[in-house]
Amino acid sequence: MALELRHLRLVVAVAERGNLTRAGADLHLTQSALSHQLRGLEADLGARLFERAGRQMHPTAAGERLLATARKTLKALAEAEEETRLIAAGRDGLIRFTMQCYTCYQWLPPLLARFQLEYPRVEVQIVADVIARPLGALRAGRLDLAVVHEPVLDRRLESIPLFEDELLAVLPKGHRLAKKDFLTAADFADEQLFVYFLPASGTVVFRDFLSPAGVTPRQVTQVQLTEAALDLVRAGAGVSVLPRWLVLPQLAAGDLAAVPLTERGVWRRWRAVFRRSREAPPYLRAFARLLVEGPGALVNIRRSRPAAPPRSNVRVGVT
Repeated sequence: MALELRHLRLVVAVAERGNLTRAGADLHLTQSALSHQLRGLEADLGARLFERAGRQMHPTAAGERLLATARKTLKALAEAEEETRLIAAGRDGLIRFTMQCYTCYQWLPPLLARFQLEYPRVEVQIVADVIARPLGALRAGRLDLAVVHEPVLDRRLESIPLFEDELLAVLPKGHRLAKKDFLTAADFADEQLFVYFLPASGTVVFRDFLSPAGVTPRQVTQVQLTEAALDLVRAGAGVSVLPRWLVLPQLAAGDLAAVPLTERGVWRRWRAVFRRSREAPPYLRAFARLLVEGPGALVNIRRSRPAAPPRSNVRVGVT
């Protein structure tokens, strides 16, 4: 590639200053040195970039094209340099994060309001297309932080414990199972179950509840939007399994019911995960700690977890 950063600065300086003498002064080069660089660049590109009109130099059509690119490139590089310095100082940055399996973030706005009091120039982005495999996206550099309930065994990743939550069966009001104190796996045998991902065998509801009992629902359908799954349940099309903190606010309308899974319940343990690094910015850990007061605060409206498990052949665990 013939173009170098110094060439871009040369083209902008000559175009803005109008002649080689003033452009050279801006670039701390002699007129002779600048003229030599310009001739070399034009020779490499095979095009004249400037034409003389008296003592002034004006870009040719080729020069105008290169000038537009040079201005954009130099501006982008200056912004990147400034942002990098601010990030290094812990005063600016970007957090790309996702929450495994869920597209509901009604808890996020008040958390962001608190976070931005301390870090007003840190942008937080939700990355929704990696909720199926957040740890892979984290390792690949597509995420900065993931909130997950799966085990974290990779030593390249660091995690902060957040909270536990309980999964509930979500049913339409008036469903035959809605008045039960809790459901067993057998209760799902004749139901259509809406899940976030297929195959569903790796999900908590199958791994810790249905599969140990040898039960498969009549039909398992993938619905990747929480709101869409709830609408389908309301319409009587099937049932779903969602966390208590997400479900309870939805019950106010009176068209849904929620029932625990087994007498003890089915629980998960959540953690905030990020890449292990001595240079991890302080705002990343600050945001991770605040997550305890995001969805974790909503978990406080749940029932208490039983202290000791009863004897059962159904394994109820947390990841």
